[in-house]
Amino acid sequence: MKIAIIGTGNLGLSIAKGLITNNAITSLYMTRRNPAGIESYAEYKNVFVTSDNVEAVQKSDILIFAVQPAQLGSILHDIKNELTDKHVLISTITGYQISQIEDIVGTDQFIIRAMPNTAIAVGASMTCLASNEKGMKRIKIAEAIFNRLGNSLIIPEKQMQAATVVCASGIAFWMRLIRATTQAAIQLGFDAKEAQELAMHTCNGASKLLIDSGNHPEEEIDRVTTPKGCTIEGLNEMEHKGLSSSLIQGMVASFNKINVIKTDQK
Repeated sequence: MKIAIIGTGNLGLSIAKGLITNNAITSLYMTRRNPAGIESYAEYKNVFVTSDNVEAVQKSDILIFAVQPAQLGSILHDIKNELTDKHVLISTITGYQISQIEDIVGTDQFIIRAMPNTAIAVGASMTCLASNEKGMKRIKIAEAIFNRLGNSLIIPEKQMQAATVVCASGIAFWMRLIRATTQAAIQLGFDAKEAQELAMHTCNGASKLLIDSGNHPEEEIDRVTTPKGCTIEGLNEMEHKGLSSSLIQGMVASFNKINVIKTDQK
């Protein structure tokens, strides 16, 4: 696949790393206003680094936009005359609706919104996808890309804001939980490196148990809780201190903030 990443910042770079590592490209153009910080990627075969978005569009079939919301409109205006019926436009821009993209490039384009997370750099992203009517004819291409970089789920566009909180912001929420577990392990006597290793791999194991078994989390919790045991004691103390409610309230607050950003863009 001939892919261009328009705007290779943090997320764009994570996508590029995943594509390169998983050999998911025929060619890859990486654009950035100041490309000096990503010049080293030009050492990879069939990877090109440039500040010229028009060149990247001309040389690619799949365009992945990973810029700031305020930048997307001007970029689309700059490249719209280069778009052909071969191009698939994939936007990873938070809060930027498909209709806003159509207003600039027209409705006769394959337009897909994707919300991956930064775990895409290690092939472990959970990516949600939505498209316009024409984009549904190319949604399988987006699925093929993002399934090589983790897992994907097609959803209605109206759920994309919520997906941003659960999947994209969710990486930060899980990191904070892992950090807290690490800090507790240090307090219980492990050194910092050991503590983080214990926290990371236990978290990974918990996820894998649910993925492989298809069980509800409470089923797996029941397997490790015994009457008057230490696990239920710890769980109840966490709930008394508001673990679940704090996490839910934080995610709702994040969702509300996205909607404020979305309103400000109109």
